[in-house]
Amino acid sequence: MTTGLRTGFAALAAFALAGCATTGTGEEAETADAPAEVPFASTYSAYPGTPTAIVGATILDGAGNQIDGGTVLFADGEVVAVGDASLAIPAGYTRIDGAGKFVTPGIIDIHSHLGVYPSPGVSAQSDGNEATSPITADVWAEHSVWPQDPGFSRALANGGVTAMQILPGSANLMGGRSVTLKNVPSRTVQGMKFPGAPYGFKMACGENPKRVYGSRGRQPSTRMGNFATNRAKWAAAKEWAEGKREKRNLEMETLAGVLDGEILVHNHCYRADEMALVLDMAKEAGYRVSAFHHAVEAYKIGDLLRENDVCSAIWADWWGFKMESLDGIPENAALLYNQGACVVIHSDDANGIQRLNQEAAKAMTDGHRMGIEISDAEGIRWITYNAAKAMGIEAMTGSLEAGKMADVVLWNGNPFSVYSRPERVWIDGALMFDAADPAMRPVSDFELGLPGEGDVK
Repeated sequence: MTTGLRTGFAALAAFALAGCATTGTGEEAETADAPAEVPFASTYSAYPGTPTAIVGATILDGAGNQIDGGTVLFADGEVVAVGDASLAIPAGYTRIDGAGKFVTPGIIDIHSHLGVYPSPGVSAQSDGNEATSPITADVWAEHSVWPQDPGFSRALANGGVTAMQILPGSANLMGGRSVTLKNVPSRTVQGMKFPGAPYGFKMACGENPKRVYGSRGRQPSTRMGNFATNRAKWAAAKEWAEGKREKRNLEMETLAGVLDGEILVHNHCYRADEMALVLDMAKEAGYRVSAFHHAVEAYKIGDLLRENDVCSAIWADWWGFKMESLDGIPENAALLYNQGACVVIHSDDANGIQRLNQEAAKAMTDGHRMGIEISDAEGIRWITYNAAKAMGIEAMTGSLEAGKMADVVLWNGNPFSVYSRPERVWIDGALMFDAADPAMRPVSDFELGLPGEGDVK
């Protein structure tokens, strides 16, 4: 083993062990409040932090406000206060000069496949689609997540991403449960699992399911087949949930959780007409859709989405890669915003998750070009608070408000500039990334290299 490699392992070990010094950190420590009967319960415990004051920065708080020359205080894992320059700084706080810099909540990606389609992208690690049946409501994405995926640390360092929802793929009509993770180093996925976050449920409509199963000569092979298969399964789930439970059924447990409102539906859907039909199917079955994902035609039904309180998790400008994406336009986000609908910018990509701030900037600029003014304070909501809202964690994170988790990013410039990058990132008040400190640039074991490959810098 080379000297550089030993140094790399030592740095990683020190990074992980520093958090274990008190309560055990993003690892599989026992938690007193986790009932034993809860399967695969979160074992996440925040890394230790220090009371911190960021002063003199431009604050975009995620709640729609901008404070110039403001102050952010956080301690004991929580935001203590956010205010202007007159905000008093208590004794014992580490003071950070934020002059010329920006502070935002931690960035949240509502649609990620990190861990289930990890890097390197080889078939042996392709674990996002259980494409053996159009209905696989029994599978859980967390059982495929590889915590050492290098994408996690890249999303943290390059994109300021502090939390993300990991979804199954879109081959199936009902693809299974999603999991929400804290973006921290951990040996196990349970050590990353966001405490208190509700499960999501991945559904898909349109071309993907009918292509996958139609090519095998199976239902569904058409859009009407998609809906017929879904409706039959929801009818069966309602019967099971209404008391006809003869034995444990993992599939029905998930569907019953959706019907009870405990599990949130995230529906992959492109066309406006299909989204409208899904809303009607949801009313028939008795569940609600939390967000339509990709939703390139959402701008056509912004009023329906607003009235049904459904978010649109979308790209800034991806379009045209299949028939149902041909009516995608770069003004989608701006038009939704102008109609009062909930906008979320998502990645669906291991590279895109590293620049959600830039994707939001593109969508805002396209709005400006058509006369829709979108402030920076509003734009940041698209990658923080709105994502948290659709994931059911907005009471805990997504904005810089007293009592919320201290998930904080200090940017070296305006986050909507292509030249800006995260300078420091805190998760629950613990400094997890510092661009000026090599010891605070987490890397996966997988990136450390193999003996004989030369020094790891």
